[in-house]
Amino acid sequence: MALLPERRRIGDLLVDKGYLTADQLAYALERQRSEGRGKLLGEILVEESLCSEEQIAECLAAEYGVPFAKLEPRLCDPKVFEVLPREFIEDNLVLPLFVVRDTLSLAVAEPSNLFLIDEVRNLTNLNVEIVVATAKDIRRMVQTVMPNSKVFVIDDIIENADTADVTLIEEAIDDISDVEEIAGQSPVIRLVNYVIFNAVKEGASDIHIEPAERCARVRYRIDGRLHKALEIPLHLLSAVTSRIKIMAGLDISERRLPQDGRVHVLLERRPIDLRVSTFPMSRGEKTVLRVLDTRSVSLNLEDLGFAEDILSQLQENITAPNGIILVTGPTGSGKSTTLYAALNSISSMENNICTVEDPIEYHLPLINQFQIQERVGLTFSKALRTLLRQDPDVIMVGEIRDEETARTAIQAALTGHLVFSTLHTNDSCAAVTRLINMGIEPYLLGAALNMVLAQRLVRRICPKCREQYDPPRTVRRAVERMGFEIETFYRGVGCRGCRNTGFSGRIAIHELLVLDDELRDLVATGPSLGAIRVLARSKGMVTLRYDGFRKVREGITTLEEVLRASDDVRDADVAGAAARSSTLPRWASALHPSDAPTAHDMPPVSASAPVPEG
Repeated sequence: MALLPERRRIGDLLVDKGYLTADQLAYALERQRSEGRGKLLGEILVEESLCSEEQIAECLAAEYGVPFAKLEPRLCDPKVFEVLPREFIEDNLVLPLFVVRDTLSLAVAEPSNLFLIDEVRNLTNLNVEIVVATAKDIRRMVQTVMPNSKVFVIDDIIENADTADVTLIEEAIDDISDVEEIAGQSPVIRLVNYVIFNAVKEGASDIHIEPAERCARVRYRIDGRLHKALEIPLHLLSAVTSRIKIMAGLDISERRLPQDGRVHVLLERRPIDLRVSTFPMSRGEKTVLRVLDTRSVSLNLEDLGFAEDILSQLQENITAPNGIILVTGPTGSGKSTTLYAALNSISSMENNICTVEDPIEYHLPLINQFQIQERVGLTFSKALRTLLRQDPDVIMVGEIRDEETARTAIQAALTGHLVFSTLHTNDSCAAVTRLINMGIEPYLLGAALNMVLAQRLVRRICPKCREQYDPPRTVRRAVERMGFEIETFYRGVGCRGCRNTGFSGRIAIHELLVLDDELRDLVATGPSLGAIRVLARSKGMVTLRYDGFRKVREGITTLEEVLRASDDVRDADVAGAAARSSTLPRWASALHPSDAPTAHDMPPVSASAPVPEG
């Protein structure tokens, strides 16, 4: 058997061609060693702008004795794509170009993968001749020539241009009779690609595309706040909306009713999901895209900002054999991320963990995830009942919305299952009264409920421009009257890295209610919300505002952020503050405890005092 000739390394090839110097190669190899085996040398060279993808592909083609091709639509025969399954083409980054006399010309990004070439021969029953092309070109051609693909590749978009420098489309369009045709034109595709690409680069969680009086406005939600990104001509709004609808598989002819869909995109070789929602308005349709970027979300409980006392209790409860664990808070408060992190920490080959979600936001290994389909009658409650016949150990229900779902979850917990779910309430204690108001018998709830975690998201102070400052004396006195001592206050001045906002990223503040025997007995009596709060706080439950103040003391966030996030959660120590001083700012006056009942004051905490156990 003849031995294959020994191939030279790509770094040596680039140096020989003069595309790379020896020092640059040494630097790239050192970075590759420091980052481990996860990255290829070629990826590092492109990231560092030491050479281009075209130069790498050209050297590979020369080494393997095959042509290098710069792909263009005229080189491809769309009928030839049928010789390979669509998923195979997208998953393996190959592109059938044309067939001549039983020989298929195939563009590949990696000519050394002989097993892939053999697989193509077996699938097509054709001889295969390869040409080398860049991965970027192959992805672009798949998107261009295969418009019905369910995965959209955002690549080769507006280069070397900031938002302020982008000129979108100058020419006017008088007649938009065929919106689908216009939505498929290159300028509109590039515009939509740019909007998505820039949103991911800026770390946005949502994209708002909305009609205004004279233009269409694009805004990004970054760290919980909306920021203006760019404006586009109003007459292009229909084409942009239709392009997004095409990507999401929605009906572009329906403009009178709201629609929901989902788009899977590839950006810089990583998958990103977009949840699309359209809503008709007086000047046109508004479109909101929720960006689900798994790279920007940590699914480790230790990375989610839990205080040590809360984290230890949480970790103890999520390993319980049965019962219900609830996470509460408004939309966008990070409830799903917390649940995913909890499931991720207990997932193993020994556990059968099943989820019922709408929609599935992140796919986790070793976890069976089910998507509900309300259009065909598969609701949360029906899916949960069916799931109980799948021999689960742990169940996660995306949200408890009605009595039927709540009752089924209670029954599952009482029959030996550990159930995770979310609920929309203002704080942890309100979850008890909410479920009772839904129709759940208090004695069943007291027996089944293990723990309720309430949370909010507050903005982090930008570490690059953080500085100490001295707040007004009235603010210091108000904080001290609440029994909390903060020696040093911090704020962000504003810099380029945080878009001059003074904040970068978000962190959660938490309130954890763990039910012991005394609390279970109280819940079984159907108590008032106030009674639950009094008993829980007498046992040392840390409130949302209290946990937030701890993060203010540590210089993580600001006092204003904590009071804004917990403004609707009226702690007992500020419950009677109806007559507030007009000399204080609104957020500072919320601290004034002039007539608050002293029996429920939070325990005093100084800079060196230990945190009360919850």
